Amino acid sequence: MNDLLRISGLTVRLPLDGEPRTVLSDVSLSIAAGEAVGLVGESGSGKSMTARSIVRLLPPGALVEGTIRYRGTDVPSLRGQPLRDLRSSVSMVFQDPRAHINPVRTVGDFLTEALRVNQRVPRREAEGRAVRVLDEVGVADGPRRLRQYPHELSGGLLQRVMIAAALLTEPHLLLADEPTTALDVTTQAEVMAILDELRRERGLAMLFITHDLELAAAVCDRTAVMYAGRVMEVRASALLHDHALHPYTVALAAARPSLERRAERLVTTPGRPLSAFEAPDGCPFSTRCPHVRQRCHDERPDLRPLDGGQVACVRAEELAVSHD
Repeated sequence: MNDLLRISGLTVRLPLDGEPRTVLSDVSLSIAAGEAVGLVGESGSGKSMTARSIVRLLPPGALVEGTIRYRGTDVPSLRGQPLRDLRSSVSMVFQDPRAHINPVRTVGDFLTEALRVNQRVPRREAEGRAVRVLDEVGVADGPRRLRQYPHELSGGLLQRVMIAAALLTEPHLLLADEPTTALDVTTQAEVMAILDELRRERGLAMLFITHDLELAAAVCDRTAVMYAGRVMEVRASALLHDHALHPYTVALAAARPSLERRAERLVTTPGRPLSAFEAPDGCPFSTRCPHVRQRCHDERPDLRPLDGGQVACVRAEELAVSHD
């Protein structure tokens, strides 16, 4: 498949206390047209920053190295109308809709703004399109919803409005940043079902950010695992849980509760998650890894092909043999 998006060697530094601190380090990732890729990892691992880098929504003062190419175009070089066109073709669904929808403007204003301003669509036509997309995402009585304000909608409805806004510009790539975190379990399932169904119907590619390996496996073709601002493993989602290549992925999978096994305590990994600027010179996971050797402290492993996936671990082949 041809890559719709290709990220190579992405490094991002943000100013902190007057000094640039690394938040992403040598991130490489690709997404093909129509493909869903999961991005998992602990909080602070760089998942959301990776998504924001794709659409140039980084904080002021950010220093960016490496390449981001979308449909062959170099994203960091875009300015003005080409950048606005990118943000129509690549839509983002944020984690907390109440933090990203203007509370003093109506739902209709929020939904139609991009169409009216960037694509010069007349208001009446834009509202008609918004009503149709609201119906697709399970929001009935669209004309009334357009007149309402965000505080008049429940969290589940508001997240559906956020998804509708992302779909209205007819994008080719959807960036979903933990879109169900703020919802109850039942509503989470409903929203994910809607998102997955619409993605498949429209042939959209998707980068799906989540903490949940099993959810990523359910909706994504491949899953990338991040730690300390780096991609540690990329593998077919169906294989990731039981046939992981990296010790960090194994630790994530072991820490999940399961209905199939009984345990008095969940398995935990010693230590705490590190930010990219705190990571040691060798493998970022070396301070917590149960399989660490001196070589792990001395070498920074590159992401390399292995067993149909990619892994950044100098002992990956050896550990795979021992697990078998």
